[in-house]
Amino acid sequence: MQTIELFAGGGGLALGLHDAGFDPVAVVERDADSCNTLRENWHRAMGSDLRVFDKDIRHVDLSQWQDRVELVSGGPPCQPFSIGGKHQGYRDERDMFPHAVHVVRTVRPKAFIFENVRGLLRKSFAKYFGYILLQLHYPEIVRAKGHSWAEHLAALEEHHTAGTEIGLRYRVVFQKINAADFGVPQHRERVVIVGFRSDVQEPWSFPQPTHTSDALQAAKWLTGTYWDEHHIPRVRRTSPPVGIQRTLTRIQTLPLAARWRTVRDAIIGLPDPQAQEASRIPNHKFQPGARKYPGHTGSELDWVGKTLKAGGSVRYFTVRESARLQTFPDWYVFPNSWTESMRQIGNAVPVTLARVVATSVANKLQEHQRRLARNH
Repeated sequence: MQTIELFAGGGGLALGLHDAGFDPVAVVERDADSCNTLRENWHRAMGSDLRVFDKDIRHVDLSQWQDRVELVSGGPPCQPFSIGGKHQGYRDERDMFPHAVHVVRTVRPKAFIFENVRGLLRKSFAKYFGYILLQLHYPEIVRAKGHSWAEHLAALEEHHTAGTEIGLRYRVVFQKINAADFGVPQHRERVVIVGFRSDVQEPWSFPQPTHTSDALQAAKWLTGTYWDEHHIPRVRRTSPPVGIQRTLTRIQTLPLAARWRTVRDAIIGLPDPQAQEASRIPNHKFQPGARKYPGHTGSELDWVGKTLKAGGSVRYFTVRESARLQTFPDWYVFPNSWTESMRQIGNAVPVTLARVVATSVANKLQEHQRRLARNH
């Protein structure tokens, strides 16, 4: 199955899609350093060259792939909706959702996967988020020249409530997902939007979480298996948090899934970045200058990592450690500076999360193909 990826960044979503069985026929990313990362890894490790359009999506013509790809995917720039940004939303010129809709309208894929920050669900963006969803439902209902987005929203609402069943239509769902619930050693909430073209009639729902914080609490404070796995003697184990007993009493009655993965789980096997043997590991170089300050206190070793900033209490994460927290494999390298590499990793979709969602979508598309084959 073939896919076109937009706003590819450093390649987390692309790699997860590849692992799920999708073959990227075109990748759009205007940042030159990110393009270096994509080309370096695909050529060296995948044995093939990516067709990368290293330009602004507004200047890319993808019409040659109309009705020829199964999936369009991407993470439109999150800054307009990020908790840490200026919250300009639709007023921010970096809002690329309208251009993502344009690609869906042009290419007409069987399905799409888009992701963004949880800030997209903020109350102040609620009306505009509804507008994004309706555009994805009906990508052929285009904004008339001179109309505001609010006027376009009204036209979409009228079309939607009229129950019109003609033209290009998608069945669209969204969900806020915590990557930690799927085995990513990082508390990272993302909004994922998935749509299937109206002729793909197989029902679909988001994958159910496979990992829980309760299971991690049980492994640490009920059975002790977490500490045993890491060969940590009792004298070096951290103390249970205050008030944990009531939680543990409740946990004892629960059927447990796999446990959340921790920072320690992620970086196991990596030497101290200041040790001599660290030089043999790509991207595992010590970066000086880390310090703690309010709102930027690092990640606990025996808990899921925070959304990537600084690691530990006394030093930054190395690029390799950060890549592991985002579930990039160790063979995936970042050929740019520490600052640029950390930016790419921090903006990436965790590879494991991308693979889980994409595999679920791929399975439905394959069911669709089998149904068509039976009917013919």
